[in-house]
Amino acid sequence: MHTFQKNRSNSFFALLSLPSTAMGFALSIQISALSWILTTQYKLDIHDVGLVWAAGPLAGILGQVIIGIISDKVWFWNGRRRPFILIGGVLAALSLLALPNLHVISASLGVDGILGVAIAVALTLDLSINVSFNPTRSLIADVTDPGDERTKGYTWMQSISGTFGVLAYAIGAVFDNYILIYGGAVIVLLFSVVPTLFITEPREIRNEPSADSERETGARGGEDSPISMLVAIRPLWGFLAYDIYAMGRRLAGVEPADYYAEIACGVITVILVIQAILEKSGRKADGLAAFRKVIAAHSFSWIGIQTTFVFLFAFLQQSMPQLSDIEMGRVGSMSFLVLNAVGALLPALVLMPMAKRIGRIKTHVVCMAFMTAGYVGLYLTASSPLQIYMLMAVLGIGWAAIVSLPFAIVSQKVSEARMGLYMGLFNLSVVLPQLVVSLGVALMISRAPDKSIIFAISAASLALSTLAWSFVREDN
Repeated sequence: MHTFQKNRSNSFFALLSLPSTAMGFALSIQISALSWILTTQYKLDIHDVGLVWAAGPLAGILGQVIIGIISDKVWFWNGRRRPFILIGGVLAALSLLALPNLHVISASLGVDGILGVAIAVALTLDLSINVSFNPTRSLIADVTDPGDERTKGYTWMQSISGTFGVLAYAIGAVFDNYILIYGGAVIVLLFSVVPTLFITEPREIRNEPSADSERETGARGGEDSPISMLVAIRPLWGFLAYDIYAMGRRLAGVEPADYYAEIACGVITVILVIQAILEKSGRKADGLAAFRKVIAAHSFSWIGIQTTFVFLFAFLQQSMPQLSDIEMGRVGSMSFLVLNAVGALLPALVLMPMAKRIGRIKTHVVCMAFMTAGYVGLYLTASSPLQIYMLMAVLGIGWAAIVSLPFAIVSQKVSEARMGLYMGLFNLSVVLPQLVVSLGVALMISRAPDKSIIFAISAASLALSTLAWSFVREDN
């Protein structure tokens, strides 16, 4: 074990953050360039763009949970998380190179149309990212002690990842998305490979299963049995039901004339979320009850965030038709640059000291409230690039919290020996809402004459998330 790891030096936390940074950089490229490429270069409509983006959540469902379970139990290539970080990083870099070359791939395969190829490439990219993402987050929990040190690990993760996210959007804004993609592929590869050469993983990890986790899973064949996992994610059943329905509808080519299914699944989701946040749990981490509160609150955040990521360009096309394709790409990149600049600066500089003072939960609630206000502002006033940039800075306060604090929170509410499993299940509170956006929200936005509805949906979702987070209990 290297001295800097034993001493928990800042260089150790910086190096520990690089694999997550690699995957975050890949996601930044995807956010900045994917919708832009599909809309401008390949002329896909809103509904088809949403379908391509659905590949990401599907990959998250398959990748993070499965890889999480596997990485908890295996040991090869001198690590538990290391092999998956390496595999995911290499594949992600290769997939990025494919994005601007969809037409070349389509022609070489003799495939008519871009949509199928775009879905396949997006699915490969997202599956690669998800193969690596869960192990990168679990690794931080494996090599840090609970409490302030682990919070430091996750806040450093976001600060460094966010800084490079800013770099990604800056490259797109100043130069263009093609330079971003090709240069980014190199960064993703290096940041995935180099840290694994210097970080030593513990062969044995702490096993502190919680009382209610044992109670609820003991009769079901263990925490990683299908029934136990379904019980653990009960607040997400409404999202899951809608995703299955909407995917089947889409594959069958059925275009619904009403929103009855959306309303029904929405009611189910609200009921299950209320049950979760009102479920009794002790003061300390006590397993599934506490875990369900966290995923219930976190899920609504991602409805709003993903809606912005996927459909901002639809809003720009309608509200600023004077922009050329290249200019629109730069406005989008600059918007996400501002969001991530704030998201990069706040975790280590502001959120970590604030969390020490008032607690992680209260800090997160405050940040969610700011993000809600930012979305309200976008809905009411966004009419120029400058206004969008200013309000994106407000959104960045919430973004800084979302991509750092929940990981530290959930890591202390579950068994450390099953960190990979629970990080994978936690990720379902991200990907299932993302699928709802791609399959349901996309339908509503495509039919809406005023695309500013994007920000109204985001504001409502973040308001619900803020309320739900206020019911989560702080660990002592």
